[in-house]
Amino acid sequence: MGQKGSIAYVWAPVGSRPPMLRDNRHDSVHLFGAICPARGVGAAIIMPAVNIEAMNEHLREISTQVAPGAHAGLICDGAGWHQHGGALLVPHNITLLPLPPYAPELNAMENVWDYLRANKLSSLVWDSYDAIVQACKDAWNFLADDPMRIASIGHRQWACVRS
Repeated sequence: MGQKGSIAYVWAPVGSRPPMLRDNRHDSVHLFGAICPARGVGAAIIMPAVNIEAMNEHLREISTQVAPGAHAGLICDGAGWHQHGGALLVPHNITLLPLPPYAPELNAMENVWDYLRANKLSSLVWDSYDAIVQACKDAWNFLADDPMRIASIGHRQWACVRS
């Protein structure tokens, strides 16, 4: 998320072009997030860069949110910082579940990012790096404070495993 940002789709009369704000500066932050739709909880961190070190911090944060005695399956796409390897330190209570290439519809977090961009982080101009961080924090807290919203966005009826 950042000053360059993205423009979300909005409802407007056919043929119109609603005005949108867009900043041409390049400050940005990276919001790493994960949700558990069944429990309605999430874990996130905001980092200045996307790399293995940031992913390791994110995995540590997710690990603290896993229910005691439970094990989390974390769906990951093919991003370089999601890959198994000597530098990626996966906690004992998490297993990474890699997605096949070109299958973002299988990752509920893609819907979360679309939702946050469209409802909290689009068409805004921030004055500073700290303002971007605060906007990301506010957007994530908006989501995390509503377990029903997490469940609604992240639940896939066809993906539920019952024991």
